[in-house]
Amino acid sequence: MASVTLQDIQAAKKRIAGKVERTPMVLSASLSERMGFPVHLKLEHRQITGAFKLRGASNAVASLTADEKARGVIAASTGNHGRALAYAARRENMRAVICMSKLVPQNKLDEIRRLGAEIRIVGNSQDDAQEEVDRLVAAEGLVMVPPFDHPAVIAGQGTLGLEIMEQVPDARTVLVPLSGGGLAAGVAAAVKGMSPGTKIIGISMARGAAMKASLEAGHPVLVEELPTLADSLGGGIGLDNRLTFAMCRDLLDDVVLLSEEEIAAGIRHAYTLEREIVEGAGAVGIAALLAGEVKADGPIAVILSGRNIDMELHRRIVCAEAERAA
Repeated sequence: MASVTLQDIQAAKKRIAGKVERTPMVLSASLSERMGFPVHLKLEHRQITGAFKLRGASNAVASLTADEKARGVIAASTGNHGRALAYAARRENMRAVICMSKLVPQNKLDEIRRLGAEIRIVGNSQDDAQEEVDRLVAAEGLVMVPPFDHPAVIAGQGTLGLEIMEQVPDARTVLVPLSGGGLAAGVAAAVKGMSPGTKIIGISMARGAAMKASLEAGHPVLVEELPTLADSLGGGIGLDNRLTFAMCRDLLDDVVLLSEEEIAAGIRHAYTLEREIVEGAGAVGIAALLAGEVKADGPIAVILSGRNIDMELHRRIVCAEAERAA
């Protein structure tokens, strides 16, 4: 299947206009001083559903036929895609079923349920949840909207890249949280389409980074899904991956992996110095800069991708930093 193009992303931008927020871009004084170049933070965690996933879900739902909308939608999710799809489906008065593993935090389950979606908890991994999706698609005729490996989803996420280049046209490096690759592929396609020389760096956690392992192997591979502060980045990329593996292989300039301690430092920095509450996946760009894992030669744009962190976990992380500082 052909890759998602800049033209596909521009069409998605028109399709989801008025359905998602154009999120702010702000200059970080602390990170700019550390890096020696302007560091801009794309505050996508302020999106309506608390994460970038609403872009892809909204574009996918808007692309459905009337018959498909009548059948309802289903997806496997680590939380944020499920919340976004539930929101987009409710807006269209559609049935939505979200399948998740036991590793998904309770706060994300509660919000998906509040939005009216049906929830299925299956197994201990994203792959287990996907098996339930496949079963229900066959049994009930629901329309699957995958969390990342889908052209409409990738194009929707790519609208974030369009906004980045409009807001920071001289960006030389863009840091993108990396999991299944929907966000990274879409943003890279948009940014490279407008500014081919801009580097795109995917950032993930060291515990179960499926895309990184797959890129190193040269093909999609299975990776054990482990508990991590960056829970939204968990899960595999699918052994039958059609789009995001090839797009990440061709468009990403580098991939950085972070320890749990480094991710925690990113969460703390976002709160204490940027005054932003972000989940682990949303903090990985900041964490990579703090860890000295990114080399840049000009302005940097960092995507803060989500804020849907369990607040008790956030409190513990911030309190630990306060105790360490004391």
